Amino acid sequence: MKPIALLYSTVDGQTKKICHFLAEYLQQKNHPIYLCPIDSFKEELSNFKSVVIGASIRYGKHRPEVGKFISENQQVLEKLNAAFFSVNLVARKEDKNSPKTNPYFIKFQEEVPWKPNLAAVFAGSLDYKKYGFFDRIMIKAIMKFTGGPTKTPKPIEYTNWKRVQEFAEQLSALQQKT
Repeated sequence: MKPIALLYSTVDGQTKKICHFLAEYLQQKNHPIYLCPIDSFKEELSNFKSVVIGASIRYGKHRPEVGKFISENQQVLEKLNAAFFSVNLVARKEDKNSPKTNPYFIKFQEEVPWKPNLAAVFAGSLDYKKYGFFDRIMIKAIMKFTGGPTKTPKPIEYTNWKRVQEFAEQLSALQQKT
């Protein structure tokens, strides 16, 4: 059986953490997994049955390597079972946590013509102590603007793991269909 490629682009590690969760879940369902940062991926996509791309947002954008990878591989991605998920703090809000309502996901789909078979949006985590000076100032300003916390004694994980598991179940079903 061909494996599922789980490719990710992460800034602070939450997208990687979500990919590890997906990998564990899918391996328990007997799906072989290949987990890799998207910018280190050197394999042939045709060696995989499915490709899942996870990408985080920083300052309103996915990292450039995500769009580049999709653009360079769009024709192959369209022939495979393909899924995409975006991780961002705006998704902590109920009215912004789906592909149809998340402004960053909507903007990304307008910029990248590829349409995955399955898509999701997950909230990330907030850890001011982890950020450098500039990022801490900028993220606090963004959080103030969006009504989020600007001071937290501990990291806040907004990721809804139940929704991540539901996405993993959908990935497993997609893998079994073909």
